Amino acid sequence: MNRICKLFNIKYPILMGGMSWAGTPRLAAAVSNAGGLGIIGAGAMKGEDLQNAIDEVRKYTDKPFGVNIILVSPFADELVEVVLKNKVPVVTFGAGNPTKYINDLKSAGIKVVPVVASENLARLVERSGADAVIAEGMESGGHIGEVTTFVLVNSVSKNVKIPVIAAGGIADGKGMAAAFALGAEGIQMGTRFIASREAEVHENFKKLIIKSGIRDTIITGASLGHSARVVKTKFAKIVKTLEVESPQDAENILVGSLRKAVQEGNIEQGSFMAGQSVGLIKDIKPVHEIIKEIIEEFNETVKRLGEVKL
Repeated sequence: MNRICKLFNIKYPILMGGMSWAGTPRLAAAVSNAGGLGIIGAGAMKGEDLQNAIDEVRKYTDKPFGVNIILVSPFADELVEVVLKNKVPVVTFGAGNPTKYINDLKSAGIKVVPVVASENLARLVERSGADAVIAEGMESGGHIGEVTTFVLVNSVSKNVKIPVIAAGGIADGKGMAAAFALGAEGIQMGTRFIASREAEVHENFKKLIIKSGIRDTIITGASLGHSARVVKTKFAKIVKTLEVESPQDAENILVGSLRKAVQEGNIEQGSFMAGQSVGLIKDIKPVHEIIKEIIEEFNETVKRLGEVKL
């Protein structure tokens, strides 16, 4: 037990990333039932969609769970209202500054955990009452900042007193131990949970992950103002080229591309958002086995490091 486990009332300090389209109620419930904190990815949802997802996840688990809200969503206000109405235990925020929502959420007894890409934003949300922060490095899949996890977690943990959760490039117990060495008290994983039995993504997505190496992702959208790390496919390379030659065409073909990847497995038109940790993932397992192995490797790593004398 540590501060993260106590804060969220969970067995292991492992959070599921808030993945749009891939963060389904079934997968979130599987993570929660295995001792972590499952997160519904509400990035592509309207209020009604989120209400249905919350009702569904509560059919699968009586454990704590969370909802991730992307602040660039035009439905962010609506989604926050649904979270408040349902007294969801935890809400994580990405892609922006959530301070305007924090007081209302905390007054309702909801834990607030923003994703941060700098120590400045971490300090700001701490002053505004955030319960913890997720320091997400550029190794992550999906929309990213510009600082690596190794540097970001180290810096953020020195600049705030609330618990820090590390995200980006973590897929095993060694990565978790490294994050804890840098000051984190928990980890968040997205890509590792996509490669699970319970993930309701197309099999093409899972196959891409387990066959990819650590250099098989690419950053698209940087010149368009919304950098995202995706698996390096022919489509991703086309987007990268169009960003420079025809930005509007790049924007146009990106519309709906994440849904096409997650739900259809469309290699020709889909953006398969995944982190550099794809190179560390070589199999598809049930969520409970993934978490069990991570905790075992974490404990073994910490024990081994404890025996090192310099």
